[in-house]
Amino acid sequence: MKITINDHRKINAIQTEFSLLFPYLTIEFFSKPPHAGAPPSEKLVNTNRTLGECRTIHRKGEITITPGMSSADLEEIFNDNFGLTVQLYRKSGKEWLAVTATDKWTLEQQNDQGKALSSLY
Repeated sequence: MKITINDHRKINAIQTEFSLLFPYLTIEFFSKPPHAGAPPSEKLVNTNRTLGECRTIHRKGEITITPGMSSADLEEIFNDNFGLTVQLYRKSGKEWLAVTATDKWTLEQQNDQGKALSSLY
C-alpha cells in the first residue's frame, strides 16, 4: 500500500487508507515529538486538519506500507521523511492502546494481535 503525503491531505484520509489494510490498528497524529523512547503525549491533532497544518517538513511523497514493516519503522518514516509525529495504536477489546512495548513487531503481527484481543469481547 502506498499513501500519498502532501500538505493538502487531511489526517482522517490517511487514517482511513491505513485502516483498510490494518483494521485493528490506527495512526494518531501529534503536534509535538515525544521525548526519547516515550510515546507522544502532547496535543493530539484534530483529524479534520491537513497534514500541512501539523508537520515540520513540507515535502511531497509517498510512504510504502507493507505488512512486514515494524511499527517503529512506520513511525520513523512519517517523522524523518515528512516531519509528522505519529503513534500507532492497536485495538484491544473496546479500547485503543498505544503500541510502545511491542513497536518492533510487524504491522501484520500488531493487527493480528488486535484482532485476537478484540474477539475476546
